[in-house]
Amino acid sequence: MEIYSFHTIQSYSEGFYKKSGSKFLAFAYPVASEDEIKSKIGGLKKKYYDATHHCFAWVLGADKAKFRAEDDGEPNHSAGDPILGQIRSKELTNVLVVVVRYFGGTKLGVGGLIQAYKSAAEEALNQATLIEEDVTMNFLVRYPYDETSEVMRLVKDFGTKILKQEYLEDCRLEIQVKQINRSSLLSKMELLQALSHKITFEPV
Repeated sequence: MEIYSFHTIQSYSEGFYKKSGSKFLAFAYPVASEDEIKSKIGGLKKKYYDATHHCFAWVLGADKAKFRAEDDGEPNHSAGDPILGQIRSKELTNVLVVVVRYFGGTKLGVGGLIQAYKSAAEEALNQATLIEEDVTMNFLVRYPYDETSEVMRLVKDFGTKILKQEYLEDCRLEIQVKQINRSSLLSKMELLQALSHKITFEPV
């Protein structure tokens, strides 16, 4: 089944939870790649270098197929999984939640830790604005200059977003297409290609 949209958070948000002296600072981010995730986590580890733990979870992709939960020294499944559970309970993706713990001197036990990390992550996500985004694909169109009007008509008809364009002897247009419009646009483009073999259309 094709996925045409997904839910994520609009911007950065924070949460906080305190239990038996331990402080749990939660940070939620919209993210688009694992490199961006690593950068966010690295920045928090640098800023909160004196914290006891930096636990996190993330989900990527419209199909939510890529994900990770990290306990960072806490008992197995007591930190990362509760954070991941909050992301999943809101059916979100392209989201990173990091919970930074400052130990307060009293052990909370596995049950207490699960509740603390869950509550901190939940608070951060509750503070975020949830948004729906379209699944998109990028395509590169090459065409002779005298076919510009035909190509631009297709771009307009299907509400595609122009990312780059070059008007040379061989014109190039990089466009972003909503997944829901992809099949219809491809059919129209193939028809245009049949009329003019100089037009090419390929994913990038």
